[in-house]
Amino acid sequence: MKEELLKLLEEEYPEVDFHAENLVDDGILDSLTLVGMIGTISIEYGIQIPYEEIISENFNSLDAIAALVERLR
Repeated sequence: MKEELLKLLEEEYPEVDFHAENLVDDGILDSLTLVGMIGTISIEYGIQIPYEEIISENFNSLDAIAALVERLR
């Protein structure tokens, strides 16, 4: 799952280093990129990410994003 997600995100957002920690807290992901990622993930995995799940802890690392997707599938 994690490798598949990484491939998807790297194809859509090649400028982002998804191996970094603290993607949101360090400003690596800005709000527009985050919104785009949510759309991409939602479409690819057929899930809806509830508003209350859109918090920095769920998008701060590839591991956190993968855990969110797994939980919502």
